[in-house]
Amino acid sequence: MTNNDNRFTFSASVFTWPLLGVLVLWLIYWIEVKFHIYLNHYGVYPRTLKGMRGILFSPFLHGSLEHLYNNSVALVVLIAALRFFYRRHALQIIGYGIVLSGFITWLIGRESYHIGASGLIYVLVSFMFFKGIQTGYYRLVALSLTIIMLYGGMIWYVFPDVDEGISWEGHLGGLVTGFLFSRFYDSPDYQKPIVYDWQRPDFDPQQDAFMKRFDENGNFVNPPKPEPEPEQETDSGNAIPHSATIPGITILYQYKPVQQQAPENNPEKEEGA
Repeated sequence: MTNNDNRFTFSASVFTWPLLGVLVLWLIYWIEVKFHIYLNHYGVYPRTLKGMRGILFSPFLHGSLEHLYNNSVALVVLIAALRFFYRRHALQIIGYGIVLSGFITWLIGRESYHIGASGLIYVLVSFMFFKGIQTGYYRLVALSLTIIMLYGGMIWYVFPDVDEGISWEGHLGGLVTGFLFSRFYDSPDYQKPIVYDWQRPDFDPQQDAFMKRFDENGNFVNPPKPEPEPEQETDSGNAIPHSATIPGITILYQYKPVQQQAPENNPEKEEGA
């Protein structure tokens, strides 16, 4: 496509992906509460073979309604942004992000069950922040700044002992995963559309009509006055003394005085005696 902005294509999936994903999380939580089935033991339990199943299942499990609500709001925003701005790699980042961040949690986590979609949230935040900065494209940089304004405070929860009730290992695994993906997945060479001639790579200022109005010291100077055009002759040999020139149009004209007619000779009437 000639217009880079066309790569940001809006479609129904920008809404359906996050809504369906969050709906699955709420459905699983409702089943747990309704039927008193608690699935926390399907979370990540570090460095055990049985605990590896949590790499796939833990993002769908939550310990409380508050935990589920906070993650749901963030997932709706982040998945929608990922699908819109990084359409080509969106599904891979979500799928592989769950696996890799969960595996890192399994390697470094405390001996406890780690559950929740916060690891995926950190993957998305980290990926979109670092990738936007790396591209340098103004729309994606603006997205990075928006991400950091909304979720910049999350950085504190990748450190231990900040909150004993959270899995800082899962957060750290998501942060590292998102950064690695930002380096691994390529992106188009986004550039602003060329509007002015001076933005073109082959622009030569010496051939530009406006730049010629500046002297070698950078001072603006008026162009030299055009030389008067020679008088032109008509077919009868008479010179045409007047002319006017407009860029692209030459107007020649001749002034002809109007001859005044002599008054008619009316003889005076004789008056009778």
